[in-house]
Amino acid sequence: MKTGMIDASKIEAMIAQLKAAATRPESALGPVQGEKPAARVDFAGALKSALDQVNSAQVKSEDLAKRFVMGDDSINLSDVMINSQKANIAFQATIQVRNKLVSAYHDIMNMSV
Repeated sequence: MKTGMIDASKIEAMIAQLKAAATRPESALGPVQGEKPAARVDFAGALKSALDQVNSAQVKSEDLAKRFVMGDDSINLSDVMINSQKANIAFQATIQVRNKLVSAYHDIMNMSV
């Protein structure tokens, strides 16, 4: 093949291959070799897991605070305050996610069909 010359037969062959690939159903293509299909994520499971983590952070914070108030010498005030803030931040983030979900729900319900 010479530089500057375009071989029309090769271009036509490539176009024919692209048209054939475009008409094939996606399931016939299969995944790219070495690529793993994405794992399905259950929204309800992910939400429950996140809420469980927030709950466990709050329970841990409350437990540390009770132990500190009862006079447990192995608990520092700084540990109590840090865990309390972690639980508070996790709870505030959960509230923000809930607010966004409710807002999205209202937007979807107000859409005209």
